[in-house]
Amino acid sequence: MASSSRTPSNPPNNDIQSPEIPKHDSITPSDIPSFPNISFSSPPLPARAVRQLNSDEEDEEPATAISFQRSTSPALALQRNKGAEYQKVGEQGIRKMHRFSLYETASRFYLVGGDVTDRKFRILKIDRTSDQGELNIAEDEILYTRKEMNQLLNAVDDGNKASGGLKLRCSAWGMLGFIRFTESYYMLLITKRSQVALLGGHYIYQIDGTELVSLTTSSSSRFKLDRDPEEARFVAILSNLDLSRSFYFSYSYDITRSLQHNVVQERQSLLQDLPRSSHGHYNQMFVWNHHLLDPASKSLTNMNDWCIPIVHGFVEQRALSLYGRKIYITVIARRSRFFAGARFLKRGANDLGYVANDVETEQIVSEMRTTSFHAPGPELYANPAYTSYVQHRGSIPLHWTQDSSGVTPKPDIELNLLDPFYSAAARHFDNLFERYGAPVYVLNLVKARERTPRESILLKEYTNAISYLNQFLPEDKKIFYKAWDMSRASKRSREQDVIGMLETIAKDVISKTGFFRNGGIQSGTMALQNGIARTNCIDCLDRTNAAQFVIGKCALGHQLQALEIIRDAQIDFDTEAVNVLSQMYHVHGDTIAIQYGGSHLVNTMATYRRTNQWTSHSRDMVESFKRYYNNSFLDRQRQEAYNLFLGNYTYAQGQPMLWDLSTDYYLHHEDPRAWSGKNRRSYTQWFTPHNLDLQALPQRTRPVGAIADKPLEYFDDYWLEYYRPLAISSFVKMFSYKLNADQKEAPHKAAQDGHQDSSPFRARASTHEHENSEKVPSNKGVTIAYPPNNLAPKPAISLSGAGLKTSLRKSSQFKQPHDPFGLREGQEGVTPSMESSQDKSNVSLWTLDQFVSNSLSPSVVKSEVEEYEYYINHPMKLPLVVSTELPSNPNRDLLSYIQSTSADVVANMHTKDDDIGYFTNFLEIANDPLTVTVADTSKKRYKAYRQFMKGKSLFKQQRVDA
Repeated sequence: MASSSRTPSNPPNNDIQSPEIPKHDSITPSDIPSFPNISFSSPPLPARAVRQLNSDEEDEEPATAISFQRSTSPALALQRNKGAEYQKVGEQGIRKMHRFSLYETASRFYLVGGDVTDRKFRILKIDRTSDQGELNIAEDEILYTRKEMNQLLNAVDDGNKASGGLKLRCSAWGMLGFIRFTESYYMLLITKRSQVALLGGHYIYQIDGTELVSLTTSSSSRFKLDRDPEEARFVAILSNLDLSRSFYFSYSYDITRSLQHNVVQERQSLLQDLPRSSHGHYNQMFVWNHHLLDPASKSLTNMNDWCIPIVHGFVEQRALSLYGRKIYITVIARRSRFFAGARFLKRGANDLGYVANDVETEQIVSEMRTTSFHAPGPELYANPAYTSYVQHRGSIPLHWTQDSSGVTPKPDIELNLLDPFYSAAARHFDNLFERYGAPVYVLNLVKARERTPRESILLKEYTNAISYLNQFLPEDKKIFYKAWDMSRASKRSREQDVIGMLETIAKDVISKTGFFRNGGIQSGTMALQNGIARTNCIDCLDRTNAAQFVIGKCALGHQLQALEIIRDAQIDFDTEAVNVLSQMYHVHGDTIAIQYGGSHLVNTMATYRRTNQWTSHSRDMVESFKRYYNNSFLDRQRQEAYNLFLGNYTYAQGQPMLWDLSTDYYLHHEDPRAWSGKNRRSYTQWFTPHNLDLQALPQRTRPVGAIADKPLEYFDDYWLEYYRPLAISSFVKMFSYKLNADQKEAPHKAAQDGHQDSSPFRARASTHEHENSEKVPSNKGVTIAYPPNNLAPKPAISLSGAGLKTSLRKSSQFKQPHDPFGLREGQEGVTPSMESSQDKSNVSLWTLDQFVSNSLSPSVVKSEVEEYEYYINHPMKLPLVVSTELPSNPNRDLLSYIQSTSADVVANMHTKDDDIGYFTNFLEIANDPLTVTVADTSKKRYKAYRQFMKGKSLFKQQRVDA
């Protein structure tokens, strides 16, 4: 075998030389060690590593959960070890399960859960023989080691050998809860997942696969799914809701609330000497499996250890590289489960003030200099490298609907209830004050002028509602209301700057609401967001998403400035940072549009910026047709799935089935019998006063009292989830390693010195402009022409009649190629390269610059002076022709005319007798010239008089619109 220190036969030629060895008598050549040559290039990766690096689907953990590894053992091994220690859940805090293995016997299900380290296990026993409608679950609160859990499962297997033993049903990453339709309960498990974001060392996952497990169905069960058609239909309706699209969860981070709320609540817990306040206190408005968690909360002591809340919306994270510094941009959208549904089936607000298409969008910008939310010291939840901004979208909070039963793509809008006190809007804005504080900035983008009033009906009523509610609010807490017809402005883009107007509004919004920046006592950089920007159009999709992107772009500048990454808060378009944010908001808008409208965005930022007109127009038409098709034929199926999964409809004996309901109005509105006996809310004091108070960030960042000596994992267990001790990790599979910005959308621009400019904040030419520069058809009515250099002089004019020869060069500018900018041959600023064929865009820029230059510094050449003088003096110097003789000093125009007329033409000129008669008749004047006789009616000039005599009007009548 060759030695590892052997020098290669063909060493590479490198610039680095070996160090010079000092000469010594005792050193021989054999004593000098041989070193391999060093190369600047990195060693080639193995083929397997290259495949892993190019694979974006492989995560640090597999998408499908690995089941608990059982090992068969003899009967003697089933006895417990004498030295085994059994710990209960409460002795070392709550241990949340991260992976599950579902085993089944003929009479029970056994759900084995393992923690994040895969070293501690717990087990649930679910009875399969319970009566219909009952959920019998036994929770074992003892923590088992792997060996002890293996012994327990082997014992269960031996005890059920007669009925088939213990079998593995499936493996899962989490449990969503339990649901019941007509008879039996089902358990919903997460079978596949993928990492989509990382916040403070806590992963956020997207659900990629689920499995619905019946808790009674087995080979020997008396309940058969195929024998109950109603049960089978409920299962089919639930399958219409695709849980593998846009549903997210996290084991250790509360994604149902904003980053600001989580940090404030954790600091409040430190102030009250309480650990982990956010654990289990989720925002029920965004917990979409709330209906499935309800049976689990009644049957389990520690429900949050086993079940995971999920949110519906959108999550994406991208990274920007700034000379080695990593900047992470995360966009999280949370859709409300209240009054949720499809586009035309859920409009406006319900009695409780919840609106349709209610989505909270959070934009988190952070720099991962340290992984966790904590600052050195340690100061808990005081890392100043985290900032966030939250904005809101939702339907207009009035009682209005659209009838989609017809075939029209835009049904008429109807106001179902005219409430003079605007109770629904009052409850809605009071809820916004409770969630975000004051002030609330309302940006209303519906149409103001229409041929057939539709959106403008809501504009007037919404404006009246805001005016009514504002009169009872304190002066400094009033709702800011901005109404702007964005659709009309975009169609008249030459007159109005849509993006410029939105940027002005965005600056006003940020100045009033502020944004959140974390920090501690030492840094002194803390800032809270007080208030919210509420944006809406008629659907809260296309126009709303464009406005939210511009507001997010403005917030991004302030967030980067707060992180001391840029000096000025202004970021230009067509920079890498804005392009990345634009892509994220585009996918965010597409996702929200699919969930609510059934298709992607119809009008994107490219539509409003007019950067890609030829391709975006056809795309917009296709998406409009897809949205119309989904709204007409598929929305009712989706609405039934929403009502069933969210628990809006629950089966009850004697009540109509879900598919038999003519309307789901009563499923989403308050029961009159529930509030008829209660006191109504005040029409003037419609808000809760303490919701208007400014939020304050608690100053304490260190634990005191009984929890002062607790380790960090007692407050935040990010370490085990992110760093995964005792587990083998690969860089090419780590999420943080693969998280990079898409370099295709940010082409590097070469600087003057030849180096690439990799700054993500340097404006570059839009990629759409490069793509469409050759595709845009030229304007047929505009041609840029340059006068030739070799203009030959006109031939001389010979006046043979008087024996006079005159050489005359025509200088009339009206008969020469027109030069609007005075660019003549030899004039300063004109080079041969300019007059040659050039790129059309360069020629346009050159001529515009020359036009501006000549306008600011006008100059007149000699030929133009002569031309102007001739133009002024020409009418006053016309010669009076009285004979055929040529005058002594003839005019040049007369000379030109004479030269162009030959003698043969003059000789053949004669007057006919008919022409003399017509001329004489024309000169004949009647005694009464104003009187028209019968003989005159045949003349052409009396055509109007003939029409008048026939009874027709002398003037052309046109239709006058009222």
